[in-house]
Amino acid sequence: MNLTIESVRLTPILVADPPLLNTQGVHQPYTPRLIIEVETADGITGIGETYGDTKYLELAQPFAEKLKGRQASDLNGLFGVADEVAVDASRVSGQVDVGGLRGVQTADKLRLSVVSGFEVACLDALGKALGLPVHTLLGGKVRDAVEYSAYLFYRWAGHPEGVPCEKDDWGAAVDPAGVVEQARKFKERYGFTSFKLKGGVFAPEEEIAAVRALAEAFPGHPLRLDPNGAWSVETSLKVAEELGDVLEYLEDPALGTPAMAEVAARTGVPLATNMCVTTFAEIKEAFTRDAVQVVLSDHHYWGGLRNTQQLAAICRTFGVGVSMHSNTHLGISLAAMTHVASTVPNLHHACDSHYPWQSEDVLTERMTFESGKVAVSDLPGLGVELDHDKLRFLHRRWLDDDGTLKDRDDAAAMRVADPDWTTPPVPRW
Repeated sequence: MNLTIESVRLTPILVADPPLLNTQGVHQPYTPRLIIEVETADGITGIGETYGDTKYLELAQPFAEKLKGRQASDLNGLFGVADEVAVDASRVSGQVDVGGLRGVQTADKLRLSVVSGFEVACLDALGKALGLPVHTLLGGKVRDAVEYSAYLFYRWAGHPEGVPCEKDDWGAAVDPAGVVEQARKFKERYGFTSFKLKGGVFAPEEEIAAVRALAEAFPGHPLRLDPNGAWSVETSLKVAEELGDVLEYLEDPALGTPAMAEVAARTGVPLATNMCVTTFAEIKEAFTRDAVQVVLSDHHYWGGLRNTQQLAAICRTFGVGVSMHSNTHLGISLAAMTHVASTVPNLHHACDSHYPWQSEDVLTERMTFESGKVAVSDLPGLGVELDHDKLRFLHRRWLDDDGTLKDRDDAAAMRVADPDWTTPPVPRW
């Protein structure tokens, strides 16, 4: 068996995205992703996926060159390779990551997001070579299916008139009735039994009404609300008081660990985050101040699947709950999420997933949800197969783009509909 990496193929793509609203603006009609193929000397190819914005591509390209000749099994070595890749300071200096909404960008965060895609590809290749599923390489699964939550968004019926885009049948959701109807479709189509609403879009009173409407329509179903740090401490406390009897947790109501700690000290509603705890260095302050009670892990943030397991172990030590964050992603990432989630004993909350919103994929067969869960594959590697025709089609769209869509920008997308739109200050309410 020869696990030497002979070639690495990087394919940036643009995939269709609906007009989903958040506190920054609205999703663009197409969003960039990067598909990674790592081929060994034995002709085995492993696949991975991560962010495809220009700043990630600029790191992934030299990273890929440095991998040639290394062993696909040398997963620890990936971090050393990443440290050798320079980051353009202008890409990260004081900038906020509007795509993932995970706080201020740093060079290390960019590197970890790049490493994550390559680690998944190497694990996929290694699993195929050994005839073992990725979850076995990670120590073995503790569950046969992973539960996911319906990810509800305020959204328009379609992108602005005249904007090239793909159509869907979800319809608009800009009020409580629309949110409830969207939730019904999610439940009917995928069987989800818990719901998360992306907030920070309308005044808190309107979003409180939407969650109340969900609680009435789906009694007993866990509910979550995530305004992406758009509220002040006092507003966060008001919402927590109004919805404390129906919320499973309130996610990132206020921005930053100090504000989250103040909210947590004054409410009994559990607080979750994927914004103030996104690196190991951020754990100490958040946990010692009891600022968060649930961490939403994301292997794209943390540097891969094994780091995700380390995060979960730390959370278990401190009695902090674990769930999983999601950004716009395709089936490769969903497969990777499912494998690592299946190995985490203390995963007691359903995971987030944007996947039902994505009408396009690069797999030969789409991943499926049954009763809101994804079955854990026991096939070698990730258990999914790349469709090269679909990959070429989505790459051609990326090549044909004039640069407008190669970097996600929710504020720019909103300005197409509202030329006067500027990113709101924080706190917004």
